[in-house]
Amino acid sequence: MSNKYEPVEQLEAGDIGGVLGLKETRTGDTLADPENPVTLEAMQFPEPMIGYAIEARWAKDSTRLSEALARLLDENPTLSLETDAQSGQTILKGMGELHLEVVLEKLRSDYQVEVNRGQPQIAYREVFTQSVTHKATLKKQNGGSGNFAEIHFELSPRPDGAPGLEFVDEIRGGAIPREFIAAVSKGFAAAMHIGPLAGYPVASMRVRLFDGSIHEKDSHALDFEQVAQIGSRAAAGEAGPRLLEPVMSVDVTMPEEYTGTVTGDLTRRRGTIRVVERVAAAQRVVAMVPLAELFGYITTLRTLTAGRASASMSFDHYALAPAMVEKKAVAV
Repeated sequence: MSNKYEPVEQLEAGDIGGVLGLKETRTGDTLADPENPVTLEAMQFPEPMIGYAIEARWAKDSTRLSEALARLLDENPTLSLETDAQSGQTILKGMGELHLEVVLEKLRSDYQVEVNRGQPQIAYREVFTQSVTHKATLKKQNGGSGNFAEIHFELSPRPDGAPGLEFVDEIRGGAIPREFIAAVSKGFAAAMHIGPLAGYPVASMRVRLFDGSIHEKDSHALDFEQVAQIGSRAAAGEAGPRLLEPVMSVDVTMPEEYTGTVTGDLTRRRGTIRVVERVAAAQRVVAMVPLAELFGYITTLRTLTAGRASASMSFDHYALAPAMVEKKAVAV
């Protein structure tokens, strides 16, 4: 019905409609009768995989850009916005090139804000491959109340490979009070935001805290949080840090005569072919391809197949990046 709207008194199962004036609702909320509440399972949104550094083309539009981005982030949970700690640039992240192109076009057409953008940035992660034991001490004395914290820990990869921090408390005999151990865990979790290789977040690590000491008067929870961050940074470089790159599942459907051309191109992009099958009168190919090799892929695919192929991509997993890719990413 294009842009034609038809007001109705109610929506029934199978109808698609819009409701105006719901200022406090967010994507994923369930709307229900208070007398008969229904809550659907929360939606799990994938993590953004690619980002652009953006800024308003004209200084006078900076405030309007901030307001427009706030509204777009509110509407779309698969978008994220962050500030690069080193450059101070604003990074807009989304699920892929097309996703971000649509967002930038909405900024221009719906909000009348022209935007300058930088080169695409991939959401790399870092991980440790070796175990290292380390002792970290924080000691400051300024004449009055001081600061003191000491921890002994082992930093290593997680045996289960799961994301996030696995914190193992092996303190015995009260060497570190319970309230300070929670601060140590918090400090290590915070340290994961910036990895030792190139400053990308650490995807996964295990910390085993097995000893430490305090000062009766000069030890505070914040001291143990800080010493954990100091110790993590010092030990991380010795724990065999490696770069992880996002790998996408690429699903291509095309006429059979283009199968060799498409699979050859995917292989050239460091892809691993998982499925080649016939679907009705067409051929389907599924491959795992690093995101770094997929910039401009849809345009190339159309050229290779005379516009007769279609493709979809979705994030599948993180994998260790080859040495050359890691070297290039670290040098940026």
